[in-house]
Amino acid sequence: MGRDEPAGKRPPARQEAQIQAWGSASKPFAADSPWNSRPVDPVLDDNVGVPAAKYSPAVMASKWSTRVFVSRADDGSMTVSGPGGKGLWNPDAQEAGNVKIPHWPAGVQGAAGTDGHADIVDPVLGIVHSFWQLRQEEGRWTAAQYAWSPLAGRGWGDPAHYFQGARATGVPAMAGLIRQHEVDDGAPLYRHALALSLATNALAPDPAYIYPATSADREARSVNTGRIPQGALLMLPRGFDVRALADRRVRKIAETLKTYGAYVVDRNDGTPFIVYAETGSGLDLPGEPWNKEAAADLEKIREALRQVTGAQAWLDGDGRRIVPDKDLNLLSLRGPWQHDGDGPHGWFDTWTQSVHFPAAPRPIVQKKDLQASLTDVRWAAPRAGVRYRLKAVSTGGARLRLTIDAAGEGKPRIDSGELGNGESFSFVWPGQAAAPRLYVISGAGKPSSVRGELRRQSDGDPAQAKR
Repeated sequence: MGRDEPAGKRPPARQEAQIQAWGSASKPFAADSPWNSRPVDPVLDDNVGVPAAKYSPAVMASKWSTRVFVSRADDGSMTVSGPGGKGLWNPDAQEAGNVKIPHWPAGVQGAAGTDGHADIVDPVLGIVHSFWQLRQEEGRWTAAQYAWSPLAGRGWGDPAHYFQGARATGVPAMAGLIRQHEVDDGAPLYRHALALSLATNALAPDPAYIYPATSADREARSVNTGRIPQGALLMLPRGFDVRALADRRVRKIAETLKTYGAYVVDRNDGTPFIVYAETGSGLDLPGEPWNKEAAADLEKIREALRQVTGAQAWLDGDGRRIVPDKDLNLLSLRGPWQHDGDGPHGWFDTWTQSVHFPAAPRPIVQKKDLQASLTDVRWAAPRAGVRYRLKAVSTGGARLRLTIDAAGEGKPRIDSGELGNGESFSFVWPGQAAAPRLYVISGAGKPSSVRGELRRQSDGDPAQAKR
């Protein structure tokens, strides 16, 4: 991956993977990420399995998978644009434009298939850059889509930063990927949940996705005919006999499916399920020439896979009991923003999730209606009668304000006032039709920035309180 290093400068891949901490290139995401967590006594739905399809189940490390490239601090930058001279689409920012990647490692290339996946891990900045249809054309780099994810984060989007990777569910292609250094590491299983795709006859049309997914294929309602939403966790039952499988590589996958499971991250064309392995790992099954034993083993897994509907408890990657966090940030500051006048204005920066303002002699005020963005992720939409807490995080004296108008009244029912850095406002979401509106206000005389966090409150925090 990336640039070759001199002998003696770096431990072997197996040893390096063992000493890496959570949130590193070899062990991506936090210990309590859904990818690194496992259920205790999971509840499986015996009525929801994976149906047969046109082809046989597969493990794929070929041109339809992805490779992970790791940058170094001394790697130079690279600008990536959209195909045909267009801007590169960023679903999080909801805009297209060139993206300058600070550290571009040697040897980067998109997967040879039409998806052209490639993920670049920047350990210095703690970011995973995820591309779809990455290509080099006449000496310049282009891609159809770009998204990024915190390397030490959840590995899934949240309702605010909802699209964090090139998969349909908004996750990086490396999330859940069987990595090259893991294939022959001597462990009986992979120490994380796997990533898989399903065919349309298995995927549900509505809801097309569930927690922890924050997105799904756009055509889900028109093409899906099954019962499993994207974002679902699939597992093998406790009684599944792994020893009855003939292929040792499939046995390792089966042990993982019994312990961690696999999340549905994408759709494929006619294969009951595909488990994704890193390009270059050689883990293509049944593969060419056709491996009859592996094909039979994968078919046994297909027949036994079931959707997880609950668990007695969850353990993180360090074996500590956790409660999966569903009270995630709901508030994105992406545009479009309304701005009065022709003077300077602020812009949304996806990497900081903030609106940035230039220096101006007087405060710049911008506003936007929030209703659409707050309901984009259906499972996280605000609910009437529930308490929420808005917090401002700002620099340079910038401020944040939320108002919620009652339908037909023409005046705010709820008004947070202007919140400075670290200030918060707690309130109960109104029961009638509401029109939330967000204001961002710059500081004066110097550059400033602001972002916000809107989360469901725990019981006991006072409502309608500014602090």
